[in-house]
Amino acid sequence: MDPTVAHETFKLGEFTVPRLWTGLWQLSSNAWGTASVSKIRQAMGRHVDLGHTAFADHYGSAELIYGQFRASLESPESVLGATKWCVFKPIEITQESVEAAVRQRIERMRTERVDLLQFHWQDYANRDYIQALEIMSKLQAQGLISAIGLCNFDALHMDDICVRFPGTIVSNQVPFSVIDTRALYALGDVCTKHGVKLLTYGTLCGGFLAERWIGEPEPDPYSGSLNPSQRKYLDFIVKAWGSWSLFQDLLIALRNIGQRHAGASVSNIATRWVLDHPFVGAVIIGARLGCTEYPSDNLKVYGLSLTAADRDEIDVVLARSAERRLIETIGDCGAEYR
Repeated sequence: MDPTVAHETFKLGEFTVPRLWTGLWQLSSNAWGTASVSKIRQAMGRHVDLGHTAFADHYGSAELIYGQFRASLESPESVLGATKWCVFKPIEITQESVEAAVRQRIERMRTERVDLLQFHWQDYANRDYIQALEIMSKLQAQGLISAIGLCNFDALHMDDICVRFPGTIVSNQVPFSVIDTRALYALGDVCTKHGVKLLTYGTLCGGFLAERWIGEPEPDPYSGSLNPSQRKYLDFIVKAWGSWSLFQDLLIALRNIGQRHAGASVSNIATRWVLDHPFVGAVIIGARLGCTEYPSDNLKVYGLSLTAADRDEIDVVLARSAERRLIETIGDCGAEYR
């Protein structure tokens, strides 16, 4: 990376944060590969040293390990920890139940307040999520939460929430990639309307958007060689988006573009494409901390500037895919989890 290239940042509530975040969802299971907690904390340190100071997710031991790492820093406030409160099954929404969920995260993350609490609600038909957000807003005023975000809310419900709670919601964590472009539809407009930023995941499709898959045969999802994310995104690529052959054409196009940009990687180009949308705040890149991680390579994204010709080359491939129909066949962002 050119040392003169500055890290890109954006405002998220009271914070100024980088546009590349480290996703911790792979700490949820050994199925992704695992390392000792000490090695994971060391990997977090390497990320912070390179300017990757924002970490996100709560699955498995993610909050606990992040909390241990945060407590070890001389300046704990130099990092940001984003976690979630996901309500998958009906619960009674009361001041006590919501506050208990928030305080549990504070305790696990060893902090005085939650930096960013991202809220997921499974059943839109149950409107109790409005009451939950009202209570979260009160807890924010009391200093237990710094910023409130959403997770996997679609455009319709996000717009309603932002109208009900003006200025309260700062982000929505949703899938967005050169493969999954559903966020380009109504959700992007809602973000622009309310000044909310998307925090995107799935941007590298579980690692499929990388050179190593160029020229490779379509993998067998039942071979045991794929991790959970790869099985999920392989199914998306070959059943919803297009085919493995068309995906190869996309990889080659991304590689060709990267070669025109000082040898930037396929992953760099795919990430830059997402970041170039003004309603996107940050891309959350999942890392197998202590096992497989690419913090230095990811920094090359900050020095990239895609041209109109670059974007056109990508669009030529996308026009042959079903990406424009995904909003109809799958539904808006988050519909696949409901």
